[in-house]
Amino acid sequence: MLPAIEDFLGFLAVERGLAENSLAAYARDLEDYEAFLAGRGGTGVCTAQMLLSADGRTVGLFVAHLSGKGLAASSTARKLAAVRGLYKYFARQGTIKADPTVAVESVRQKRTLPKCLSLEETKALLGSFGGRSPRDLRDLAMLEVLYGCGLRVSELVGLKVGDVNTEHGYVRCVGKGSKERIVPLGSYAAKAVDEYMAKGRSELCNLRPSHWLFVTPDGSPMSRQAFWKNLKKRCMAAGIGSDVSPHTLRHSFATHMLENGADLRAVQEMLGHADIGTTQIYTHLTKIRLRQVYDEHHPRS
Repeated sequence: MLPAIEDFLGFLAVERGLAENSLAAYARDLEDYEAFLAGRGGTGVCTAQMLLSADGRTVGLFVAHLSGKGLAASSTARKLAAVRGLYKYFARQGTIKADPTVAVESVRQKRTLPKCLSLEETKALLGSFGGRSPRDLRDLAMLEVLYGCGLRVSELVGLKVGDVNTEHGYVRCVGKGSKERIVPLGSYAAKAVDEYMAKGRSELCNLRPSHWLFVTPDGSPMSRQAFWKNLKKRCMAAGIGSDVSPHTLRHSFATHMLENGADLRAVQEMLGHADIGTTQIYTHLTKIRLRQVYDEHHPRS
């Protein structure tokens, strides 16, 4: 990777406080842009001159190149956002005279409604834990906290023992941009965490010292991928299907809160959304649910 791009990634890490996962995504997207420039150069190598002399037409061709490969609009938009951020940084630093991405049109995306579980499906999933093994206790506690607090999966697996206070009912987590927030913890989740801590955690990590809350046998935190696999198995066992992701439970949290009369601003704060527009998509979900309930139950629907 060119030093100029590495400088930008360093800026995102230090000045913007981006999380490791976000930095990795930026790096992958900018590597794709580098590869595109290298291909246009004909030598297979991207030089600093190619990067800094690119104009709006070049960036537009990069977007067309991604679309031509059949990449989803959301993925193309994310890669364009990374390139925009890079050139905006160069312009502010005085490395280039003008930002070439200013005139590049944004990628139009279809705004798809997020998938969420019904209340009955959620109850079926959380009620499907019949075993009392340390793994069962851990997995139930993780699901209760994920759904009960609306966390991102990265926030869930990143929790440390001191981040969860079951006595006073709150969770402290670090979200996007390394922003810390406090989220209420419900009684079901608190009970599941207490039982896991009392009867499962020590045995699960073989008494190894660890500050992580949800541990694996070597004391390290569970990975996002491992948790996702566990979730799929639990959903299949509960008869829900396998197309459920950790984010589905986050969507379910927000939708169920709004369906039961929660304030949109409060839900925004609990989810850690910087823009309330991101939270507003859940109001569309609740309207769809209302229509379904009406159609199913009103005698003159």
